Amino acid sequence: MVCGMLSSNASNWLRNGVSPSTVGIPANTHLSAIEFLAQRFPAIPRTVWLERFDAGLVLNAKAERMAPADNLVGESHLLYFRHVANEPTLPFKANIIFQDEYLVVADKPHFMPVTPGGQYVQQSLLVQLKQQLNLPELSPVHRIDRETAGLVLFSVRAQDRDSYQALFRLGQVEKTYEAIAGRPESSPLKLGFPLTHKSRMVEDEQFFRMRELADDEMQNGEPFNSETWIDCVEPMDFSDSAIQTIAASPPSLARYVLKPLTGQRHQLRVHMNSLGLALMGDQFYPVIRRAANEPDDFSSPLQLLAKSIAFKDPLTGVARTFESCRVLKID
Repeated sequence: MVCGMLSSNASNWLRNGVSPSTVGIPANTHLSAIEFLAQRFPAIPRTVWLERFDAGLVLNAKAERMAPADNLVGESHLLYFRHVANEPTLPFKANIIFQDEYLVVADKPHFMPVTPGGQYVQQSLLVQLKQQLNLPELSPVHRIDRETAGLVLFSVRAQDRDSYQALFRLGQVEKTYEAIAGRPESSPLKLGFPLTHKSRMVEDEQFFRMRELADDEMQNGEPFNSETWIDCVEPMDFSDSAIQTIAASPPSLARYVLKPLTGQRHQLRVHMNSLGLALMGDQFYPVIRRAANEPDDFSSPLQLLAKSIAFKDPLTGVARTFESCRVLKID
């Protein structure tokens, strides 16, 4: 499919690698298209919507261009394309380490979002891969944080997506991460490794953070919803080849292996912080060092890497194991 051409499925229409988002329209609405979108998305300025209309980035269910004053009677939903003016350019690229007719496995750098969000659209991993590989139905089957580097799996065909996502829902994927944090003795807790950390995580008052519920916040019988196996695998000396400079480093560091058994947002970062071992380069835990909309400091990435992933392919029956080629380092 040529970019900008309409396929038989409007959701597969790409503009510069970006698929449209969909918003349903309530029955019997008498609002104009611009009034509906302005009310539905109050955080987006009206001027931004007008720019999208002018650029032909708002469509009806038939993928026909809409005008701001168009009446929505009889329309079921609208399609719209996200666009960020003056989008920052990320100074690095992801590597594709595997591709067949069902899967694409990418090795993502730090700071790159998996899907469009915030100030990044064209620079997101998904959009770049759609453009590079000409795969309009490409979709991630799991997510990792923008700040985290490492492996991300994508389904090539829409009809296969749920089969791969089910592996994650059912806990049939073994994920291994590497991290750098202070040595165990730097924690105020008396820790013995390996250990398994369990907690109940909820969204923090600051929407971009998560937190663990304290014991007195837990309701009777309320289950844990996050679990991570953690091991300290080696102390790191300043002579370690992975450490280029030590200007901003604490006096003692260690390398950790983490295996999440659940998939809460920011789970590994929150769990390590709870143990008194906040990850090096973490801008949100234990304290906020950078607001969500502030520029990134590319010289200080989060020291967390999605290193390997293993599972039995539900379509081919083949045992799959993939490993990132990236290495954590402190610059």
